[in-house]
Amino acid sequence: MSINPYLFFDGRAEEALAFYKKVLGAKEGMVLRYKDAPKEALANMKPGTLDKIMHMSFKVGDSDLMGSDGHCNGEPNFQGFSLSYSAKDDAEADRVFKALSDGGQVRQPLEKTFFASKFGMVADKFGLGWMILSGPQS
Repeated sequence: MSINPYLFFDGRAEEALAFYKKVLGAKEGMVLRYKDAPKEALANMKPGTLDKIMHMSFKVGDSDLMGSDGHCNGEPNFQGFSLSYSAKDDAEADRVFKALSDGGQVRQPLEKTFFASKFGMVADKFGLGWMILSGPQS
């Protein structure tokens, strides 16, 4: 059994997937677009959404994530959780934190803490919260 995050990017899933591929080395899995739905379902589609992503899967490291464009309103809303990224070292933590911060919002600067050599919190440009950490404090 596994539990995997399912993220609704509200019309920005393709942009998000490209961003995570570049920043985190995400590996694209399945991408299913609304236009791939059965013909009887197409009549109920919101205009302009046929090329949007109905379902996608991608992998970051050993973690499987899934997502969608959802209702395609252009305003992703991620509340009540963050994704945690364990970097292999401080240099990777610095690189990933800086990349996720670009166009986003730093919630807690990346710095040494009592539990990690680096820890910081950021919301990326889609509003998705991330906690970045590397190695235990020495």
